[in-house]
Amino acid sequence: MSALLAVFGSRRMAATLLLGFASGLPLALTSGTLQAWMTVEGLDLKTIGFMTLVGQAYVFKFLWSPLLDRYPPPLAGGLFGRRRGWLIAFQLALAAALGAMALFDPRDALGTLATLAVAVAFLSASQDIVYDAWRTDALLPVERGAGAALMVMGYRGAMLVSGGLALWIADVWLGFRGTYALMAGLMLVGVAGTLLAPEPAGAGPAAPRSLAEAVVGPMKAFFAKRWALGFLLLIVLYKLGDAFAVALSTTFLIRGAGFSPGEVGLVNKTFGLFATIVGALAGGALMARLGLWRSLFLFGVAQMVSNLAYWALAVLPKSLTTMATAVAIENLCGGLGTAAFVALLTALCDRRFSATQYALLSALSAVGRVYVGPASGWLVEEIGWASFFLCTVAIAVPGLLLLIGMREPVRRLEPADKPDT
Repeated sequence: MSALLAVFGSRRMAATLLLGFASGLPLALTSGTLQAWMTVEGLDLKTIGFMTLVGQAYVFKFLWSPLLDRYPPPLAGGLFGRRRGWLIAFQLALAAALGAMALFDPRDALGTLATLAVAVAFLSASQDIVYDAWRTDALLPVERGAGAALMVMGYRGAMLVSGGLALWIADVWLGFRGTYALMAGLMLVGVAGTLLAPEPAGAGPAAPRSLAEAVVGPMKAFFAKRWALGFLLLIVLYKLGDAFAVALSTTFLIRGAGFSPGEVGLVNKTFGLFATIVGALAGGALMARLGLWRSLFLFGVAQMVSNLAYWALAVLPKSLTTMATAVAIENLCGGLGTAAFVALLTALCDRRFSATQYALLSALSAVGRVYVGPASGWLVEEIGWASFFLCTVAIAVPGLLLLIGMREPVRRLEPADKPDT
């Protein structure tokens, strides 16, 4: 117990939590909250589905990650260092871009709003590149499980603030444009986290000596691993069923289940926040006992089964209690699965090329979240909400089967992830 308290109580953990919040804040503002805004304004379902493509930067962020590995930012790099300088630069740019989104309405300027959403996604993905690299460089092996838990806690907490709380604020107080202006101001939490974040031990690994080394080195180092292709496929498939289930969850709760935006924001996200905190912290603590492979498998089964909660919500009579229960189950299991998944990504990275390798791996994990939107909209229109959520359970099965087949390669990563006893 004292060892766990020492790990969770370090300055690095506090910075990990705050930077996780800054990392998660923009995502809902270009996905679920933007989806709710367009839904309330009466845009059709296919348009809403295709607007999920604004998040493609999360898939392709590995393309510019070598630049962030190789070069420090102008001015800020000299003041804060390579990692922290980029973090502050992207956080201030995100605040400005989110503030600009508050100036437009989807009915009158959908193209402009979409362009700004693409810019926010690009800046957010870039911030994620640097945050993931800092976390990989700065956290000790004994801290990876706790770091993953606190990152998930901060990230999901921010998504709930910019998702659920934002919907409630938009519905009863500021409207969507005022809410986006408020969310822009909350990006200053990230600046505080960056200022708190310590430099990695020994100032971290040296930057690649050339851009060519920054591009080629990460690929050579990763593909030198046995089972490299298997790990890449596992990263794509592990959370695919979960990605399908939540792709249009806000539209489902408002249009499919018949709840108001205020109800979705208040009840849905209040229970979701509590469940996410419990899931993330429990995941970080349980990983110390279970090890990486068993955590991935057990938490993966849990997040697959949790999709049935949305199926139940689709077939049962409308009830705030049922919605709260369904959302609590989904967030609890999602927090467990993501904590183990983040620890896997961190364990796979070489600290010499942490920005590029983590960007590539996390970009692969974002494929499902970004590209399932149009497919989800089409499926719902063809088979209805209840059958759709049953399909998401089946979609999760291949990832679990692959994980079973890769038990030994994953278990070889475990010694560095287990805390000292």
